Amino acid sequence: MGVTDPLADMFTVIRNASRAKKDRAEFPSSKLKLEVLEVLKKEGYIKNYKFLSDNKQGTIRVYLRFRKNSQPTISNIKRISRPGLRIYATKDKIPRVLRGIGTAILTTSTGVLTDEQCRSQGVGGEVICHVW
Repeated sequence: MGVTDPLADMFTVIRNASRAKKDRAEFPSSKLKLEVLEVLKKEGYIKNYKFLSDNKQGTIRVYLRFRKNSQPTISNIKRISRPGLRIYATKDKIPRVLRGIGTAILTTSTGVLTDEQCRSQGVGGEVICHVW
């Protein structure tokens, strides 16, 4: 049986691994997943990620980050726009996650960006997820 929403599956794997205090998580690869992980890395939510090549689509290994008190850096990660209901935000109505504590990740015509980058560049797009 195929996965109907690969991004939601990736977020679930990351959320479950961080709550179980695992140091890494693995899941099938895609270009969009790699771009979202790059944003999460730049924002400091994950340590690093690695693309592992195989004869199929490949696998991504994500190295999770924890605070000094062994609490996960990602408290929650929530899928907003999904295949059954796409959520778009114009440049004037880009969402703020927990009044700026969290991060919204959007896919735009210029690539996958955070909410702050979208506001500074004046672009809108599809809201992929909220992370805090």
